[in-house]
Amino acid sequence: MSRSTSAGPRGPVQAGAPWSPAHEVLSRVAYPVMLLGIVATFVLTTRHGWDTGQITFIFQLALTAYLVALEYLIPHDRSWQPSRREWGLYGVYYVLTVIGGALGQALVLRLVGVIAPPHPALPLWGELPLALLLGSLAGYIVHRLGHTLPWLWRLHGVHHVPDKVNVGNNGVNHVADVFISQGFTQLALALIGFSERAVFGVGLFVVVQGYFVHANIRVRLGVLNHVFASPELHRLHHSTDLSEAGHFGTDLSIWDRAFSSFTWHPGREPVAVGLSDPGTFPGTGAIVATLIHPLRRTGRGGERAGENREPAG
Repeated sequence: MSRSTSAGPRGPVQAGAPWSPAHEVLSRVAYPVMLLGIVATFVLTTRHGWDTGQITFIFQLALTAYLVALEYLIPHDRSWQPSRREWGLYGVYYVLTVIGGALGQALVLRLVGVIAPPHPALPLWGELPLALLLGSLAGYIVHRLGHTLPWLWRLHGVHHVPDKVNVGNNGVNHVADVFISQGFTQLALALIGFSERAVFGVGLFVVVQGYFVHANIRVRLGVLNHVFASPELHRLHHSTDLSEAGHFGTDLSIWDRAFSSFTWHPGREPVAVGLSDPGTFPGTGAIVATLIHPLRRTGRGGERAGENREPAG
């Protein structure tokens, strides 16, 4: 896929798109604003006893609107902005994902409520960082397995079909893939013994990071990329060049460092994103074929699952 960008002092920039001081300020405050949103939502919900499922859904909608606005104000690549047809397709995938994810999430939250201890051993301030670290590790593991186990790749590979990365196609997933990844992480936290409040807080952070790393926005975290996942890192994860497509962490990047799947360096950008062999999955527009794809037999296997996923160097 060709990209309408030219080299600039901050990496790829949009041809003919001026970068003003206001854009620079917006680029710098975009991520801190999201982090403040997590804290405010968590504090208000726990203080007032609001329904965590409803709050998470509302929070997700508000976050999506915020990032869509940023994609138009400070885009990384204007050619990655969705067309009307793509927005329609993303909307269908989003609804399917929300329905399937909500059913699975209801079961997960019910189990979390039963398994999680009423009186955890640690205070909340001690639970949250530990739950974040362990939840992030669980997410890293299930994501990496989604790229290495053929039967999981037949689910997760649906997400890698689009040849652009934006907040809209963050929702292009197979319902079963969403259920497995969310359920594995949250149940792992509950089984370890974290409270329901800690699981909710970590869940908010995971939601923010999942949408943030897919956002087509010109935001650079610099040295913080070695701690937090960002759009710079996750665009490489979607690269068609498998030698640079590491970065399985979508919230923290420390596990990519620990397990040698960190490939980013300042200025590194994928030449193209998507599948290196698009013929192994139905197109994003073929929604029914996509949903039944994991059930069909094929002699070609899972495209990325059959290739070396270890980043070179």
